[in-house]
Amino acid sequence: MDSFLLEVTARDIAQKAKFSRAAGRIPAVYYGRGKPTMTLSLDYQKFRKVYEKAGENTIIELAMDGKKFPVLVHEVQYEPVSDKFSHVDFIHVDMEKEVTTTVKIVCVGVCPAVKNMGGILDVLKHEIKIKCLPKDLIHSIEVDVSPIVDFHTSIHVKDLKIPSGIKILDNAEDTVVTASPIKVEEEAPKPAEAAAGAVPAEGAVPGAVPAAGAAATPAAAPAKEGKK
Repeated sequence: MDSFLLEVTARDIAQKAKFSRAAGRIPAVYYGRGKPTMTLSLDYQKFRKVYEKAGENTIIELAMDGKKFPVLVHEVQYEPVSDKFSHVDFIHVDMEKEVTTTVKIVCVGVCPAVKNMGGILDVLKHEIKIKCLPKDLIHSIEVDVSPIVDFHTSIHVKDLKIPSGIKILDNAEDTVVTASPIKVEEEAPKPAEAAAGAVPAEGAVPGAVPAAGAAATPAAAPAKEGKK
């Protein structure tokens, strides 16, 4: 299991969060069942680098005053305009108790149905829900797409290869990834083409254009034969 160390400092709750952000730091909070809540401050750039690798399903150890606290990132808030981190929630992790989280799906390899048949890869599940001890947490699940040789082959949850100690909570029959042909939509015929394909009325001269304002006249009925 990968783990990351992140140094934090205590933050006076009376201090406004905007002052921490102006100093290049992120206000944060630490909490958990049976644990005292602590308001914290951490370096922006250091957190950014750790979060890019750890995400929300890898243990991070918060270091403060010579002590370490195993946590997961529970929530990250962003500033609406700049999209920068504005606040972080850390939740305490009991290393002896199982945790439930989601891990992302990462497709690897070459899909023959895409390469040889011109199809597109359809990823139907982008993450999988798992349950395990914190020490067994993984950052992602790799899915080899090379077995998808045609448009009738799929990879299901039950086909995923995961390390021992991890329980998958999703339905085993759910489709994770498959391939499908590209749909080509037929274009509607243009007006000129539609007119060209029209059948002329009985008695009409093919290709003749009626004069402007002229009403169409029906074909004359044959004259009746006079009485003898």
